[in-house]
Amino acid sequence: MTKTLHGVIAAIATAVDDKGEPDCARSTALARFLLDTGCDGLNVLGTTGEATSFSLDQRRRVMSAYAAAGLPLGRMMVGTGAAALADAVALTKHAAELGFAGALVLPPFYYKGVHDDGLVAYIDGILAATAARPIPIYLYHFPAQSGLHWRVGLIRRLLDTFGERIVGLKDSSGDMAYAREAASILPRFKVFPSTEAALPEARSGPFAGCISATANLNADLCARAYRSGDTAALGEAVAIRKLFDGKPLVPGVKALLAHIHSDSHWARVEPPLSAFPAADRAAVIAGYDAVRAKRVA
Repeated sequence: MTKTLHGVIAAIATAVDDKGEPDCARSTALARFLLDTGCDGLNVLGTTGEATSFSLDQRRRVMSAYAAAGLPLGRMMVGTGAAALADAVALTKHAAELGFAGALVLPPFYYKGVHDDGLVAYIDGILAATAARPIPIYLYHFPAQSGLHWRVGLIRRLLDTFGERIVGLKDSSGDMAYAREAASILPRFKVFPSTEAALPEARSGPFAGCISATANLNADLCARAYRSGDTAALGEAVAIRKLFDGKPLVPGVKALLAHIHSDSHWARVEPPLSAFPAADRAAVIAGYDAVRAKRVA
């Protein structure tokens, strides 16, 4: 089994070209930049990566581009969840064949109120299809988007049923009590909240790290906070995240990436998302530049 991931993990954005296709050259360049400037790993094709807005072929092409670019796939998990089990199987098999460190699996998100037995069957189908290449599975808990919960009792059942194939959880619920309870199930079960604010607990407490959208923007600060306990850096990283409170996060992250990298192409998003409003863009850029100026001063 591949070693489990840890530390500061950016939920990396996916660049989009003027035809609505994934821009793999820009995406892999950002991946290298983030790994070079503080990230311990990356979450490719998650929510911030707009995975569910891309076709199976597009998602496979992005995965393959990461491999072709010579990026260290052993430091990356990739989103392979889908509403259809066959699609999730196809994506997870591709991730395993390429050598990604893990597959991040949303519950099948169209039908709501489904029985736990159906979710267990969904995971069983993915694991059975990848038994020859047993890629580790991370559960993706984002009920505000998926409408379904990886409940703690269900996680226990999955761990009891499938053993070490289930290695961890990304929790984007914002419910820290839930995240702590999930992390207490087994020492080997690695939980990653979706906020940089959890990094102190990753240093000395229950969490394995964080998987954050805003680590696209503050990876260096997150790294200082995680590796040396730099409280000033943590405060700055959290301040950058708070710039997006009440604003659409994915378009906002991409708008700020366009500013940081002086590349307007980064501001493009895939439908159904829409461009970050100009007024919000100006406010976020001003706030970000103020945080960075304070550190330079």
